[in-house]
Amino acid sequence: MTNNQIFEIVSKQLVLLNETFLENQKITINENTILFGYGSSIDSLSLVSFIVDLETLFFDEYGFEISLTDDRAMIREISPFDSVATLVDYVFELVNELK
Repeated sequence: MTNNQIFEIVSKQLVLLNETFLENQKITINENTILFGYGSSIDSLSLVSFIVDLETLFFDEYGFEISLTDDRAMIREISPFDSVATLVDYVFELVNELK
């Protein structure tokens, strides 16, 4: 699975999340979209829902059992949730370890 494929999967999940937001709360989805912390428009409950949905999708659709919130993710110098790009890179790393 390539970075581009993972980006498409993450983006589609963010589109679904975006559909739950009011019009004035919708986020712009690109590689630089901030997922958590300063500058993010996504509240913590929505982020948790997005993460669970993404983990479930990767398992159900692609057979990859990944955990995006384990200790390994939390101790990284650059958080996987800083932006869409960092999340895509982290998922790419996890998926390729499972191959």
